[in-house]
Amino acid sequence: MKKIKKGDNVTRNSYNNDIIFKVDKIIKKSNNINIAILKGIDIRIEADAQIEDLKLVSKNEKQNLDIEFKKRIRNSTSKNNCDERLNGIIKTGKILHLDGDKKYAGKSEMYYKKMGLNAIVKNIPENKQSKMVKQLLMIYNPDILVITGHDGMIKNNVVNDIFNYRNSRHFIETIKQARKFEKVSKKKLVIFAGACQSYFEAIISAGANFASSPARILIDFLDPIMVAEKIAITESYKYITMDDIASEIRDGKKGIDGIGSNGKMTKKFTIN
Repeated sequence: MKKIKKGDNVTRNSYNNDIIFKVDKIIKKSNNINIAILKGIDIRIEADAQIEDLKLVSKNEKQNLDIEFKKRIRNSTSKNNCDERLNGIIKTGKILHLDGDKKYAGKSEMYYKKMGLNAIVKNIPENKQSKMVKQLLMIYNPDILVITGHDGMIKNNVVNDIFNYRNSRHFIETIKQARKFEKVSKKKLVIFAGACQSYFEAIISAGANFASSPARILIDFLDPIMVAEKIAITESYKYITMDDIASEIRDGKKGIDGIGSNGKMTKKFTIN
């Protein structure tokens, strides 16, 4: 049997090999048990498992997954006219997207470019996002802030303990820092925050407009991006709630919900 190492793609036998993960790191315990920290390939979840529970994913399986992933991005469509946006008739909201996963950051950037959106994507580990968000907000002055990466519950039956979530506390602190900056800049941000199984109630209480995950379920890689896109391409006089976005999200309001916000798109009108 091939030794599992950092960077390998694996599934968990105890979960019927339902999700493909990348091995982020391996921790050696004092009792000679090796624990792998795992991050989902196309689902925003972080988990851990004993090495013995893992099954390597073949190159063919991984290649097929990559092909399917690129196809999903390629087939994505927008209701607004991309040509008009690029010609400057329509000005969409500016997005700053902080992503804890390097590959997701690259794929997110690819999606935004395909849709003709004004977006800056930064790969920043979840535990460092709160330390960097003020500086990035000052530099880029966005209308929409996406704070995401990986998350997950350690024990599924402990819902109201922030330390039972792998990264929710980092998302919450990043929101708080962004809202502090907002008071100085006088610019109203629309904030999405969270990943798989995130502490939805605490994230909303911290000041997010939209967050995951009300039902503590796994969310799709594209879900945060779809929310940001909807806000960016909606006129500023319209108020958007999850009722307007739910059909575009894989699991609707079970995966993402929130208090809503006004759109961030403006149009230029000329008089002949």
